[in-house]
Amino acid sequence: MKKKILVVDDESDFLKMIKIRLEANNYEVLTASDGEEALEMLKTRTPAAVLLDILMPGMNGLDALKRMRGKHKNLPIFMITAFSTKERFELANELKASGFIVKTDDLKKELNSINTAIKLADKYRGEKQDTAHRK
Repeated sequence: MKKKILVVDDESDFLKMIKIRLEANNYEVLTASDGEEALEMLKTRTPAAVLLDILMPGMNGLDALKRMRGKHKNLPIFMITAFSTKERFELANELKASGFIVKTDDLKKELNSINTAIKLADKYRGEKQDTAHRK
């Protein structure tokens, strides 16, 4: 079964490009163009991970992360950004982002980062389930 990933970004070209690349690597990809749309999707769908852009109009990625964490404490949520500041990085860490993926011109590098992030998320989920079963 294909792993489902929700990609949230206001740049339609980036969404199309990353969707094609992820699908070519055997992922099912859901897309949203802003934080509100992503939150609506999460009401009815449960992805294996979320890739969430930090800078978006309307509800930005940090606000969306905060709201997602309220209902989805263990969902792997990775922040994606082309422009990050120390303050945004620190705030995303405080809000329990699972990690960061930097947008580059090299999609292969991004795809490797995403694949690594999903594998780490799977490992983390497996460890949490093992711990829960032992209690």
